[in-house]
Amino acid sequence: MKSAPGHRDTADAGHAGISANMMKKKNPHKKHKSSLGPTTKVLSQPRRNIVGCRIQHVWKEGGGHVVWKGTVLDQVPVNPSLYLIKYDGFDCVYGLELHKDERVQGLEVLPDRLAKSRLTDVSLADTMIGKAVEHMFETEEGPKEEWRGMVLARAPIMTTWFYITYEKDPVLYMYQLLDDYKEGDLRIMPESNDSVPAEREPGEVVDSLVGKQVEYAKEDGGKRTGMVIHQVEAKPSVYFIKFDDDFLIYVYDLVKTS
Repeated sequence: MKSAPGHRDTADAGHAGISANMMKKKNPHKKHKSSLGPTTKVLSQPRRNIVGCRIQHVWKEGGGHVVWKGTVLDQVPVNPSLYLIKYDGFDCVYGLELHKDERVQGLEVLPDRLAKSRLTDVSLADTMIGKAVEHMFETEEGPKEEWRGMVLARAPIMTTWFYITYEKDPVLYMYQLLDDYKEGDLRIMPESNDSVPAEREPGEVVDSLVGKQVEYAKEDGGKRTGMVIHQVEAKPSVYFIKFDDDFLIYVYDLVKTS
């Protein structure tokens, strides 16, 4: 069993886990529900490509501030201002306009280099992508809790990590799933006939929703707006969505939900 991770200090307590009793590594940031969108600053000169870089900045919001460090995983082609970031100590992937969001202050590129690592089992890695899984996490009480989800892809830059999402928390997470599989904490579910994608003719083009604006009706009658930013290659009906009022990346099957 992996030991429980340490918790952030009180300055970051407002961004603690969606599920506070999940301890293994599942300590994602709280969903942000700001009523005001981030303001923007005018940029006058081209900026260096920071994809693959280690970064550090102050996050300032609501009178408090905290220093975050992380790795820039990707720059979103349909919105080049938007970057996907994996912050140290947290497992959900963030989507932030690093150069525009005024909550991001003192952004700097660190000299740190990512340690080079290779997958220990490429065949297993390829097998689990696109598959439904049961992922076990330790709880504070001791017994493990099962989370059903889907392995979406290998993560960019941090190539021994995988993108994954869960039925009861459909946001984008990152874990080193080969380790969990070998420790017995990840089980690949057998495929049902319903989950087998329909075969396509060679050269057939499937319409993509990437770049489309979306609107989501909330339970309280309000609406959220956002953009489809990525289509999952292993499951073409599944997309990543970045909502305007949130910095997490949501994962939805837009064929099932349409």
